[in-house]
Amino acid sequence: QVQLVESGGGLVQAGGSLSVSCAASGRTFSSYAMGWFRQAPGKEREFVAAISRSGSGTYYADSVKGRFTISRDNAKNTVYLQMNSLKPEDTAVYYCAARNTATTRSYYYSLYDYTYWGQGTQVTVSS
Repeated sequence: QVQLVESGGGLVQAGGSLSVSCAASGRTFSSYAMGWFRQAPGKEREFVAAISRSGSGTYYADSVKGRFTISRDNAKNTVYLQMNSLKPEDTAVYYCAARNTATTRSYYYSLYDYTYWGQGTQVTVSS
């Protein structure tokens, strides 16, 4: 089992940058593929980015491709989401998620593929 804690959310102006982090408990972080999702008020939770357990594979939603970067540091049990050129429509609660997987290069973009979730961190982009 793994526990996830997000941090780094906040308020930023449109066009600005923000980085959010997700720290995982446990000794087997490198066994988990990780993902970032977001949920805006009144909307369903949507996929943002995913990374394989080794970090060699990444995948992005079209809406953030070229602006967001997902990365991980398995030595620090942490996954990151660097967000650049932020837009007001990026405003949401951002959640990290984890899924245990045996394959080093697999990543997942459906929220139903993930077993563990953090509590979320608010990101607000003002216009």
